Amino acid sequence: MELDRVAPELRGRLRMASAGGLDRPWRRRLIRTLLAVLPGSRVQGVSIRRLPGGDRGVRLYRPAVVRANGALLWIHGGGLVIGRAVQNDRLCGEMARELGIVVVSAEYRKAPEDPFPAALDDCHAAWAWLQREAAGLGVEASRVVIGGESAGGGLAAALVQRLHDEGGGQPAAQLLFCPMLDDRTAARRDLDPIDHFVWNNRLNRFGWAAYLELEPGSPVVPPYAVPARRDDLAGLPPAWIGVGDIELFHGEGLAYAERLRAAGVAVELDVVPGAPHGFEVWAPDTGIARQHTARARAWLVRVLDAAAPA
Repeated sequence: MELDRVAPELRGRLRMASAGGLDRPWRRRLIRTLLAVLPGSRVQGVSIRRLPGGDRGVRLYRPAVVRANGALLWIHGGGLVIGRAVQNDRLCGEMARELGIVVVSAEYRKAPEDPFPAALDDCHAAWAWLQREAAGLGVEASRVVIGGESAGGGLAAALVQRLHDEGGGQPAAQLLFCPMLDDRTAARRDLDPIDHFVWNNRLNRFGWAAYLELEPGSPVVPPYAVPARRDDLAGLPPAWIGVGDIELFHGEGLAYAERLRAAGVAVELDVVPGAPHGFEVWAPDTGIARQHTARARAWLVRVLDAAAPA
């Protein structure tokens, strides 16, 4: 892909954002080791600590000034093969501070060592923990939004679907940054030559194949493994979907938004011109990223207000 398609203020950050080499075991081990010792970011006005919640642990972001009893359950990205909650300290911490709410970020297992449904089960366990501990955290259990970025956005969408079918307590909404929703994108070899910045279709194919233990685009996949494969989207909670217009997931994000709307689900779609995949995480100080996350936070305030008990 040509660099001139990228918004000017993001061009200088692209080299540091590359996810190349994840199909090599040594590269994944190196990244996982580095993330395991990453000290994390400090966010002024927010305490950050790790707790033994769920099956794999959670990272809790609590603002010094709590202004609402809602919460966000967050799921980090990493192509389903790498990543830890610590990598989103800034994004989650700023969400907590600016909205005055508790944010809980889930840890989960990664493919190919732990394929589907391991990651989704771990996220489900984090949801169950947050529901049980809600009162002690000062959270109204009915005012919890599930959100995530990239692979975490896809896991968030899948978790929302699973919770819908299980019944019981439901999330108030779903907040999906550049979500990884559809393995059939990875099966499209015509996308390979485009070589999208940050996350291209060759990496996408590896991530989906590792997670599914199937070739991407296979005729049948397990329920909840691929959110875009679900036939009936009716009854799901409101959604915010943010994507860049030059990223690999642009098409599948728009398609999922259209299908949700057709099923009667309220959707706010935020498409950012000239934005590669995940720019809100690797270029958070740019104006384009700040405005994108500010729009997400404004939407989150509205849906949490709507979910307040009468």
